[in-house]
Amino acid sequence: MTKNMVAAPKLGPVTEVVDPQELYRVITQASSQNPADVQASSKRVKELLDYFGTFDGLYEIAATRSVPLPVRQQSIIQFKNSALNHWRSRKLLSDEHRVRIRARCMTFLDEEDDTVAECNEVIVAKIARQDYPLNWPSLLADIMDVIRTNLQSLCSSLNNDPRSTLALRRSLALLNCLLKELSGAKMLTGVKTMANVIDQLHEVMFTYYSQLATMISALVPAVLSDQRTADNLIVAHFIYKCLVKMALWLWPRLIKPEKGGSAKLEPWFLQLFQSSTGQLKILSELRINLVLALRASGTSDRLALLSVDRLTRHVRVFGKFFRRLQQLEPAKFVELPTGNEIVLYYWDRVVQATNGPPELIQDTPTAVFPVRFLLQAMVLFKENLARWTPFRKGGPKTETTLSQEFVEDAVRLLVTRFIPLKPADLEGWMSDPEEWVNVEDKENDQWEYELRPCGERVLMTLSSQYKDYVTPLLETTFKQTIAQPTVDLASVIQKEALYCAIGRCATRLRDVIPFSQWLQHNLLAEARETNQNYPIIKRRIAWLIGKWISDMCTPANDPNIWELLVHLLRDRGPGTDSVVRLTAATALRECIDTVDFDFDIFAPYLPAVVTEIVKLMAEADTMEVKQRLAKSLNVVIERAGPRITPHAQMISTCIPQLWTAAGEEWLFKAQLLVVVTSLVSATKISLNPLIVPLVREGLSPGVAINLDEDALNLWLAAVRNSSSLSSADGPGLIELVPLAVSLLSNNLDLLGKIVSIIESYLFVDAPAVLQGFSLPLMNAFVKALTGQAIMTNQKDILACLEFLTQLAPAALWGEAMHVAGLFIHIVNLLNAEESSPILLTECIYLLARIALADRQMFLQLVSATSQTTAVPETKVWETVMDHWWRQFDHMSEPRYRKLAALGMASLVSTGRPEVLDRLPTEIFNLWTDVFFEVKESRKLAASEEDGALTLHWDLDQVPQSYYAESEETLEFDRRKSFLDNDPVRTIQLTNYVAAALQEAERTCGGVHIFNQYIGKADPILLKQVQDELRGK
Repeated sequence: MTKNMVAAPKLGPVTEVVDPQELYRVITQASSQNPADVQASSKRVKELLDYFGTFDGLYEIAATRSVPLPVRQQSIIQFKNSALNHWRSRKLLSDEHRVRIRARCMTFLDEEDDTVAECNEVIVAKIARQDYPLNWPSLLADIMDVIRTNLQSLCSSLNNDPRSTLALRRSLALLNCLLKELSGAKMLTGVKTMANVIDQLHEVMFTYYSQLATMISALVPAVLSDQRTADNLIVAHFIYKCLVKMALWLWPRLIKPEKGGSAKLEPWFLQLFQSSTGQLKILSELRINLVLALRASGTSDRLALLSVDRLTRHVRVFGKFFRRLQQLEPAKFVELPTGNEIVLYYWDRVVQATNGPPELIQDTPTAVFPVRFLLQAMVLFKENLARWTPFRKGGPKTETTLSQEFVEDAVRLLVTRFIPLKPADLEGWMSDPEEWVNVEDKENDQWEYELRPCGERVLMTLSSQYKDYVTPLLETTFKQTIAQPTVDLASVIQKEALYCAIGRCATRLRDVIPFSQWLQHNLLAEARETNQNYPIIKRRIAWLIGKWISDMCTPANDPNIWELLVHLLRDRGPGTDSVVRLTAATALRECIDTVDFDFDIFAPYLPAVVTEIVKLMAEADTMEVKQRLAKSLNVVIERAGPRITPHAQMISTCIPQLWTAAGEEWLFKAQLLVVVTSLVSATKISLNPLIVPLVREGLSPGVAINLDEDALNLWLAAVRNSSSLSSADGPGLIELVPLAVSLLSNNLDLLGKIVSIIESYLFVDAPAVLQGFSLPLMNAFVKALTGQAIMTNQKDILACLEFLTQLAPAALWGEAMHVAGLFIHIVNLLNAEESSPILLTECIYLLARIALADRQMFLQLVSATSQTTAVPETKVWETVMDHWWRQFDHMSEPRYRKLAALGMASLVSTGRPEVLDRLPTEIFNLWTDVFFEVKESRKLAASEEDGALTLHWDLDQVPQSYYAESEETLEFDRRKSFLDNDPVRTIQLTNYVAAALQEAERTCGGVHIFNQYIGKADPILLKQVQDELRGK
């Protein structure tokens, strides 16, 4: 094992060179049957994978036949999983290594072990995608040489050489894997490579398949037990799979030439397709006859069964080919010559299968009609139906349209043979009801893989495309069936199938089936029937009503709907079971969650619905069923709104036990959080003793990754709908503030939602929050602002701080704002060249709010900032005043421009020389701009006293974003009241400015000194200000 190891390259970082003996020893240990050895070696294997020469060594071990098989398997698996991602790495592989590895690839073509061979197929394909044809020009020729030589041997010799057949199988499997890999290339070079490969292969592979197809088509029962038959089948199967890979790659490019000129291959493609349709018919009929003959003879010969299995797989690959062509270009598929003919042939096999004994249809390769074959047939038929309708606008797209007789026969076949429940379905229902319900609800995703759901989809498509035939037929069948007695199991199952058909075709039948009369005269009585077979019909009735109402076929305003569903939900007598109750709960959700839902009609049934759903949640064994019930309960709560309040106690009481029992079932826990969120939003009552622990756990380490979004939604809803942060009967929301502070500091991902929650806390009781957590909160704000928060989050934080300065006295936030360094950070933001204008404007809004709230606090903050940063106060003032003026032009809304003017007036009133120096220029200009934009007047009451301020500038509503999606919560009213009392809306600007100027005159030392500032103003500008202040 030591040969062929070369030294690591000298350039670049030093990489350790693998020791071949150690590599062999470690891989041997890793392939041991002893778990302790495997565990001990795993770490060293990972280390060795970063050594130079390891990949070459691994592949050499895998290629050495004298090495024990488990060691070879372990080596090639490690190579496949690791080497392919580092194939171009000069640190781990040299060019010499790559040459040797490519050469070794071909030595596996007579490999007897499937694991080693299949890994090698992946390895060759992945390397070829990078190296063919530039660095591996001989690859395709080498593979084809092996195929040609051994195929000649197979076809000409009477006695097959097992090694020759093995090499043929392996090389064809390798070619198939290679074509699959190359066909996935999207870049131009890869597309050209695939086109070149097809050019070389398409004719020769077609010829090879034609040779074998002749031999296979002549099979008789007597030769099924020959090894040669089994060999011919598997070889033909692989050759055809290669043809399919090439054809599927060509198909879109033939339809859309701009994808790559392949027009010259169109005749070959059409030849392949037409011969495939003919071959499918031959092989399908051959297979049916062979299987029937085998059954008649009772043989169980291994080779015969193997041959049938391979023939079955081969027949199925034709269906896969047709289905994929259909999926890629459904409109063009129906135009292919013999395309419609082959789909109708498939449907004929479906009819043939259902007309025979039921045991002919089984999910095994040796069945006369395997389930997978019938599914292919039904799916192909269903997808083509849309192209065959005679009622298409502008006429049919193809010459194929189905007669009325054909359509009616198809519908009868589906309703009587495919849609009815089978004994296996009923066994599953009885043995595990909850799992059965879960599977039934998933059938929307699985319809292509199960006969019954597939049959339902075919019926739906027929009713849509051939409604003039299907609707009258179902109407007639319905009228005949509902009048007949249904007692025995067979008639119950057939009626259930009809009800299923009616539900599936509800939108086509709503005008011909009198639903209300049917409900009143038949369904209500059937729902109360105590016959032991009736759970089958009752479950379908519940499903049918849910379908009929949710498809908008009739509004849910008939009390009989609720009467029936509630009866099925709570009935525990004879003739019902848990499947019926669970289906009724889902149906209720579907009926309630509709546009036309009328709560007043539903209201009398609300107590029973809530009680029964809560009871079912407690009884259910599987989390999936509990989750589905919780969804139903949530919809009931949302649509009931405040009228759910009498039942809130019952709902909230059941949550803790369900939560604890759920363990790590995160989807169910998330749904429980959604239920509590809806409950608190609907009722506006305090559920804090429940909410606080749920939020804590939902955001705890290890849990938050699964539940953080739902926990935050609950938290926000709870705060927004609370009138107090404390609670008399348990933990209050105030106890979660430290958690909010922690998340604000440390969780960038949740920052936006956390800021919203803190903002909502402030609207409930800002003084209480700040009395307990002022400094930690300010520290958290600073950490968030100075971290990696995105612009939107930083803007939201500054807006939150604006609310904070208005909702609590400055004594509660001023000192903390300085100690935490928040005010300093604002000043630094103003100084920073890279700061965004949006952010700078928001900073000025905050400074204006601080000045308006408490101008002395503003002065203290400036002074403290100067002392802490060792920057003269004049410099701090200069920064603030410069940006106040600069950012004024970025303020678009009148309310913000007035806020800037009010804030500046408050600063003017302090008499600070740094402010007054700007009075005759920037400040007067700012004020006059706002005076002209913002026209205000006071209504005078009869007593000549001041009335309400009329805001001529604020005729429009504030932007909806101001309410932060708080509509229908208590917070909306708080925000509205807060807005109505905002000084920007209640203070008349001219009066405030006049008072500020008078205050400044007193503060700065009298009129003489004040006039020194005023006197510098432009006379025209000064007159404009004076005229506005006098109301001229």
